[in-house]
Amino acid sequence: MLAKINSFALSGVKGYKVDIELDINSGLPSYDVVGLPDTAIKESRERVRSAIKNSGYDYPTKKITVNLAPADTKKEGAIFDLAIAIGILSATEQIPIGKYKDFIILGELSLDGSIRNISGILPTIIAGVECGYKNYIIPNANRNEASYIDGINVYPASSLREVVEFLRDTCLIEKINSHTYVSDNNNRYTVDFSEVKGQTMAKRALEIGAAGGHNTIMIGPPGSGKTMLAKCMPTIMPSMTFEEAIEVTKIHSISGVLDPSVGIVTSRPFRSPHHTATIPSLTGGGSNCKPGEISLAHNGVLFLDEMPEYSRKTLETLRQPLEDGIVSISRARQTLEYPCDFMLVASMNPCPCGNFGSSNPCKCSLSEIHKYINKLSGPLLDRIDLQVEVDSITYSDLRSEVTAETSAEIKKRVESARQMQRERFAGTGIYTNSQMSNSMLKKFCVIDKESDALLEKAFNKLSLSARASTRILKVARTIADLNNCENIEIVHIAEAIQYRSLDRKYWE
Repeated sequence: MLAKINSFALSGVKGYKVDIELDINSGLPSYDVVGLPDTAIKESRERVRSAIKNSGYDYPTKKITVNLAPADTKKEGAIFDLAIAIGILSATEQIPIGKYKDFIILGELSLDGSIRNISGILPTIIAGVECGYKNYIIPNANRNEASYIDGINVYPASSLREVVEFLRDTCLIEKINSHTYVSDNNNRYTVDFSEVKGQTMAKRALEIGAAGGHNTIMIGPPGSGKTMLAKCMPTIMPSMTFEEAIEVTKIHSISGVLDPSVGIVTSRPFRSPHHTATIPSLTGGGSNCKPGEISLAHNGVLFLDEMPEYSRKTLETLRQPLEDGIVSISRARQTLEYPCDFMLVASMNPCPCGNFGSSNPCKCSLSEIHKYINKLSGPLLDRIDLQVEVDSITYSDLRSEVTAETSAEIKKRVESARQMQRERFAGTGIYTNSQMSNSMLKKFCVIDKESDALLEKAFNKLSLSARASTRILKVARTIADLNNCENIEIVHIAEAIQYRSLDRKYWE
């Protein structure tokens, strides 16, 4: 007897249809899976058999052949367990034939017949919707994640028996009601910009970075507040739109780090990997080509504390993702692309002891300072828009009772600037000034002759690259947005240039 079940699999963040063809014939009892299955799929034999028996149904002692089509694409995970079990029960006429033909069936089985949650349910269903499917049977544990997709019928099931009785029309599974996305605006953070003493210039730079999505590096001695400033970044980041939240949730769902009780990422990611992070952990990869930290930080912040402590080889892998917003992971059997449009925030000491250029005496030799600084290559630094010097805090600043601006006040300006950018780039697929292409620069970053002369002077005196000059224009556009100015003025260009002047101080 032959049965055919509809299911879906993932390749990166994109899904594709998988036809599960199941044939049962007379012969010695066996269970074979073809169609490039991985080990987890091959092991489904034991899970499916035990789940069927423990659910009270008959498991055939015959030759069972399972084909996963298309046969030339590698299949991974236990996502097909439920579909295979339904196929066996249909082929043995324990389920009415054809009842399931309009359904996409997804889920991993436990030995007792219960259905476990699976990773990547959101991008899988989105791919199914794009292919025209409207009916889905999924694990009950994934119900919140699936509830943010409108116009479809999603039936969450807790066990194999529940699905079988549903297909027999003897049990009703209520459809999931769709949820309305609400961005997380709760004051749930333990830090606030008002708690940071002094560092006015650094706060301003981070505000500009948050408003335009610009990469930022802070350079200063130990204890000056660099890490605290970076940890305050989530408190001023603008709320995510629904489209941005879906993009982030797809990646987190595939990685298995999504909170199933929420079902969607409601606040911008803030990732801070340790300096011992390997290249695959940062950019993605491994045997299953999973997303790395830079993809998990998509539409959010990637914070690299003490950046020179990371291996130079690891840091150099950031160059292409910083430029393109996409990371391509190539392996012998497959090549996957993951989005990674993140804002890089980094901190570093000016030398190994941290006191170079400060009031405290530096204990490092000139060669040690050069070796430390040169861990960051010129091409990588060229991709960092805002380079800020963070000075030591004086005792008077530390004990000052003057109330600084709160994160909520700064966030209002950031939200206003981001709204201007959303309106400016509507329909283009980008959200921030940092993502502008060269053609957009000509349209949205027009400057007068006086501003052009200042930029030319900075270009020659600071030996800037073509990339650095375009990034100055993007930063100037963001500064103008924060000031609610339609046109870029010379003061905006001057402030943007100011954030590139540290090139000569530390990297000559």
